[in-house]
Amino acid sequence: MRALPSIPAPPARRPERIGYADLPVWVPGEILCASDDLHWQGVSQRTYRYRGQDVEIPPLDCFLIVQYEDGFTPMRRQFDGRWTRTSCAAGLFSLMTESADSHWHWTEDIVVSHVYLTNDLLCRLASEMEGRPVDEVRLHDVLSGADPIVTQMTHLLRQEATTASVGCSLYAEALSTQLGIHLLRHYAAFRFKQAPRDERLHPVQARRLQEYVDAHLCEPISLEQLARVAGVGVCALGRLLRSSWGTTAHRYVIDRRVERARQLLHHGNLPLKAVAAATGFADQAHMTRTLKARLGRTPGELRRGH
Repeated sequence: MRALPSIPAPPARRPERIGYADLPVWVPGEILCASDDLHWQGVSQRTYRYRGQDVEIPPLDCFLIVQYEDGFTPMRRQFDGRWTRTSCAAGLFSLMTESADSHWHWTEDIVVSHVYLTNDLLCRLASEMEGRPVDEVRLHDVLSGADPIVTQMTHLLRQEATTASVGCSLYAEALSTQLGIHLLRHYAAFRFKQAPRDERLHPVQARRLQEYVDAHLCEPISLEQLARVAGVGVCALGRLLRSSWGTTAHRYVIDRRVERARQLLHHGNLPLKAVAAATGFADQAHMTRTLKARLGRTPGELRRGH
């Protein structure tokens, strides 16, 4: 019997992006099977048993398909500044695009199969499909989808990772090509490659973004809204924020929420619940977790000036 992967040690600080092998640090779970030692190219597979939990996950360096294998649970996810609420059960799937922060909350035990596809694989497939170079693929926000093709492909990849039959690498890579093309046809947007240039936010764009975020902190703020404020497309905004401020849209909004909450706690007497509402956190507990993670202090400690 093949040995299952060990759980990596927690990093000293939150990384910019993580690989799929680092996911158990942020989402603890029991690994039931994995393709880690099978030398697949462009695709990997793991199956987890999870208990209910509330987790914030750094951006992944790959695309993630979550196929729900067993269990039923209410599910909440924050992505691009929006919370989505639904229920997830066996036969449904979720998508997570590359390089995106996310926050997941579920309450019941579940078994899920993860399929990880690399950006190189999807960009290559998209370029071949479109007949011109593609250098960015973005998967749509799907939290609870039903698609028999996605279900079949993820099931077959799990089977290959479990049995490690002769020729499983070739078969897994063929399955990943079929799955990738299906996702690109139905659940993705592309950015075509252009001549390289030094792109940075114009000072007017930077001022408009900061003013808009500060004026709407108590509301959900989406990536699409910020792109409209800056007068650019969603993909272009991501590049501009990375090149100008070294951050993502989601992280920038969270940073502004944290700073506003810190100011309100330090200089005012609003109840903690009111501070959380005024700064756009889902609830007081969410604000407490975020402040502790970002500033190393709880709201009570910030209020007391510690």
